[in-house]
Amino acid sequence: MIGAAINLFRGARVGFVLAREGALALVDPSELPAHLRFALKLGRTLERRGLGHGAAGLSAALTRLGPSYVKFGQFLATRPDIVGMRAASDLERLQDRVPPFPQETALKVVEMALGKPVDALFVSFSEPIAAASIAQVHKAVVQDADGTQRALAVKVMRPGVRERFMRDLEVMRFMARVVHALSPQAERLRPREVVEILARSVLMEMDFRLEAAAASEIAENTKDDLDFRVPKPEWELTAREVLSAEWIEGVRLHSAAELAAAGHDPQAIGRTVIQSFLRQAIRDGFFHADMHQGNLLVDAEGRLVAVDFGIMGRLGLNERRFLAEILLGFILRDYRRVAKVHFEAGYVPAHHSVEDFAQAIRAIGEPIHQRRADEISMSKVLTLLFDITALFDMSTRTELVMLQKTMVVVEGVARSLDPRLDMWTTAEPVVRSWITKNAGPLGRAQSGFEALRVVSDLVGDIPDLATRLKRVLIRLDEAGTGDARRLEHFARSEGRRAIWSTLALWGIAVGALVMAFRGV
Repeated sequence: MIGAAINLFRGARVGFVLAREGALALVDPSELPAHLRFALKLGRTLERRGLGHGAAGLSAALTRLGPSYVKFGQFLATRPDIVGMRAASDLERLQDRVPPFPQETALKVVEMALGKPVDALFVSFSEPIAAASIAQVHKAVVQDADGTQRALAVKVMRPGVRERFMRDLEVMRFMARVVHALSPQAERLRPREVVEILARSVLMEMDFRLEAAAASEIAENTKDDLDFRVPKPEWELTAREVLSAEWIEGVRLHSAAELAAAGHDPQAIGRTVIQSFLRQAIRDGFFHADMHQGNLLVDAEGRLVAVDFGIMGRLGLNERRFLAEILLGFILRDYRRVAKVHFEAGYVPAHHSVEDFAQAIRAIGEPIHQRRADEISMSKVLTLLFDITALFDMSTRTELVMLQKTMVVVEGVARSLDPRLDMWTTAEPVVRSWITKNAGPLGRAQSGFEALRVVSDLVGDIPDLATRLKRVLIRLDEAGTGDARRLEHFARSEGRRAIWSTLALWGIAVGALVMAFRGV
């Protein structure tokens, strides 16, 4: 009861700040029931005079509320389905920069996390060179056994940030429950689920071992990509509160002129940004979800380098196929194909008509084919597509929305380097390659072999199960002959059943294999 009262008080403070900064202007009153329209009207009387649009007010309010809410705003920037594209774009500019904490504090955090004095771990350890709400970064130098010295980027967690975020998270959970109770229609946007996704995301971001693991996974997935790389984590100097990784010297993607002055081709780098992101999303199913200019640079060899793996996105096979098929469908103007993919993935309820949905998608696709390729925004197409799906009762798919928002950012980076970039021509090789490998004859054959392998594993386990059953029977026989006989009879019947089950499994496997090769 006391906790609820505290959360109510803190939630009221959040509501007051949102109202005061004009963030309530983002809410469309026409979609609210009467009692909430009255509450909204009352809240807007608290607005300060001379405010701009509601999106700017939301950014100002979150900045006033503190680092946890700034992080929440950055997360909302990946959810235009909730706050709208205008607010999402404005939230992208939220500055997660705060004054650095003292060097002495940082050294204590490092020593506590790694269990040794800083002087024993590093040859040198700089003052902070960048600071944010969760951590700050230092440049350090280590010396290998052979005497070689290497530079590292060392990320140190801000003391007390985890406890403060957990406190603010409880308020966010409370407010999400209030929103659901007052407006059940908002459940399509899943406010409670959004808060839990934020919680998982930030809690993972606050364990630097997991960030190092994400960088390692991306590095493994992209090891054969000649135009992309990530810094190598230094595992022995990484803990929950400290992350050490290879220091990268390079040119940030803030300016095409700077890249050209350094001897790089901005247009080629723009294409690499798009293709590397799509390879991560479609080919690997694991992508960097925060690919803005500040997290991308080009090294001396001309390779694109991504840093800061705190926010990642993951897609299952169905989502990857969904993305590849809809992109290719728009490229080929095959709108029925795009519609069928939505239904096959289960994203649109079956009571709707595929033809009606294809007609709605045509309303998106046809206008883009009336324009030059460099005038077409892939991210805008996906945004419009998600708007259309709302008319067909498609529930919010958080993983796809994060993907779509990341694509907005990636496309913006690429177009800043080459304003005339043809997004569709750039994307097509990656999309076609994946579909050919996974949805074509080769992919069907591979699926058949995979089914056969699974069944083979099941069959291979039967002798081990029989041996274990025999041991049980022997032990029971020692305990009582009568019980053992009954169990022996049971074992024989189960054995016969296992034989028939095995034959059935082999039949299914052979059938799957035949069907796969019929498609080749």
